[in-house]
Amino acid sequence: MSFPRYPGYKDSGVEWLGQVPEHWNRTALKFLADYQNGYPFKPDERGKTGLPIIRISQLTGDDEPAYYSGTLDERVKVRNGDLLFSWSATIDSYIWNKGEAWLNQHIFRVSPSKEADKRYLYYAIKHVAPKLADFDAHGSTMRHIKKESLGEKIYVPSVFDQGLIATFLDRETAKIDALIAEQQRLIELLQEKRQAVISHAVTKGLNPDAPMKDSGVEWLGEVPEHWQIKRLKQITSQISVGIVVEPSKYYDDLGKVPALRSLNVKPGYIDLADCVYITNESNRLLKKSVLRSGDLVIVRSGQPGTCAVIPEEMDECNCIDLIFLRRPEHGSSQYLMHQLSSESARYQYGAGAEGAIQQHFNVKTASELVVAWPPLREQGEICQYLSRRIGEIDALSQLAEHSVSLLQARRSALISAAVTGQIDVRGLASQGDPV
Repeated sequence: MSFPRYPGYKDSGVEWLGQVPEHWNRTALKFLADYQNGYPFKPDERGKTGLPIIRISQLTGDDEPAYYSGTLDERVKVRNGDLLFSWSATIDSYIWNKGEAWLNQHIFRVSPSKEADKRYLYYAIKHVAPKLADFDAHGSTMRHIKKESLGEKIYVPSVFDQGLIATFLDRETAKIDALIAEQQRLIELLQEKRQAVISHAVTKGLNPDAPMKDSGVEWLGEVPEHWQIKRLKQITSQISVGIVVEPSKYYDDLGKVPALRSLNVKPGYIDLADCVYITNESNRLLKKSVLRSGDLVIVRSGQPGTCAVIPEEMDECNCIDLIFLRRPEHGSSQYLMHQLSSESARYQYGAGAEGAIQQHFNVKTASELVVAWPPLREQGEICQYLSRRIGEIDALSQLAEHSVSLLQARRSALISAAVTGQIDVRGLASQGDPV
């Protein structure tokens, strides 16, 4: 639906803000709340007991919290319903709802003044704060907001109207969030389907009437009678690991040779985004880990088992802290990649995992991996089948991911329009009309 505009507008005098409703008041974020910074916890103060420490990675859901069992000023303690504002790296606002916790130094606890509605301020910070960081950032690797930036000019409506805008946004963003959750669940189901299709094809084959035999391996079960059961070391001439000793000393901005890291290895393909490069001279020096087309690389830490085949255009690239294996001497690289992506392979990565923080497996574990190995012609048929089926599933996943992106953009645009007065939603605050 389309939204009405306010009756009159005036120039805000702020380039990114443009025109604002003529009856809105000039102010700044610093006048709308008190911003209490968190405590600078040292690594050795973080433990496994006490109250959790809220860091940015906990707000974004990327990490589990550390804990602190000591005593601190109550001003750095957070409780349910508190408004939080991360001012470094990830610049955003959050409503905390996970119980009492300590606040880390890169996050403000925001206590609204009598001129501000907390829910409106939550949405306003979401839109305004990144604008402040864009022109007042410091540091070469992360954006920051300094407290002085909070004094930049903005315009807001009355507290009553702030509440109406917040009520409207609460309702409409909840609808959008529900649609996003549906699409994200669809993506998860498609990924599960993708995994199941691969696992079935490389352990049971394509012929449902083929005679079966016990593989002798508990997690593999029955396989076609004419297939072989092999260790990975029997299929390839070399299994090794890429550069592990001070790899960064070889990085060169003028280098032409890709040096693949785990972030470049995606399920079934190589992604050169954020790739580092080395020179031809360094590549010759590091010839033991030079890769040829048809070789395979496998992530060994974090998400062990994610693997891809080196394409022809990347012949003679290199790799860093990845397990690599030479192309099969009597088999298909693509088929082996699918095998190493199957559930039976993933089970073995887990069984061979080591390291207390994240899953990690080594060359020895990789060498002993058990795989089901059909004749070469059948490998080709399975690869053709999987190429078609995975392509269909991935196309559906891409559509769902595109839908998520559009919905997220729509959510941001709606918040922006409402908190800057580009739309007048006061009459819609109590309605249930869809956006």
